[in-house]
Amino acid sequence: MSATVTARPGGQTRGGRLLALGFVLALVLAWYASVNHVPAYVLPPPGEVGAAILKFATSAQRLSHLGATLAHIGSAIAISFVVGSFLAFAAHYARWSAPSIHQRLSPFLSAFSGIGWTLLSVIWFGVSSFTVVFTIVVVLLPFAIVNLREGLLALDAEITEMGTSFGRRPLRSWRLLVVPALLPMAAATLRIMFGVAWKVTLTAELFGGGRGLGYLINMARQDYDTATIFAVILFIIVVVTLADRLLFAPLERLTARQFASAA
Repeated sequence: MSATVTARPGGQTRGGRLLALGFVLALVLAWYASVNHVPAYVLPPPGEVGAAILKFATSAQRLSHLGATLAHIGSAIAISFVVGSFLAFAAHYARWSAPSIHQRLSPFLSAFSGIGWTLLSVIWFGVSSFTVVFTIVVVLLPFAIVNLREGLLALDAEITEMGTSFGRRPLRSWRLLVVPALLPMAAATLRIMFGVAWKVTLTAELFGGGRGLGYLINMARQDYDTATIFAVILFIIVVVTLADRLLFAPLERLTARQFASAA
């Protein structure tokens, strides 16, 4: 019985990979089978999409749009994480501010959609990179506030009391105990924010940006260049997948392991 149970995880992993590969192959086959029955501007042939991908990868102008999108996302994540951390800490340590932050600001930001913020930002700031970054920041801010709040509430009281009992100064105790304990939650928050940021960024660039992949998709849409739209979508999938697997997932595991060993 135990040998059977031990063998199951590996089999499940191989089975899951085969299932995922089979799903992708089924989509590709369905794509090939469908292209002759619909116009090319609705569903372009795989060859045209491949040519568009090659053109995208070798065009400095188009790659600059990818760089613009990454700059929008990176700056917005940094701003929203810093501001959200400040608000989460303020609500935790200055309890008089908690109702305003957790019961008013955070629900208000969460309730309003990304496209709504985009339209308002275009009215307020015009079509610009600032409009895109502002839209992403206000959408991501509740994620930082709520997740870091949960991390603060989940802090081990024994650890913080131990730091106080050993006579450590409050600031030093906060730096040596609270901040390391929050690192796994902070890494998980950044991972979530990165995924959400892509969805918001494309919408913001589509309506309010003068550069970026969303802007490029909008230009391709106006020209009925569906192959370029598919190419951009595939590039986004590749970039998000690689960033998640090579950066955010290892960072989350590293912070969790280091805190566990420290504790």
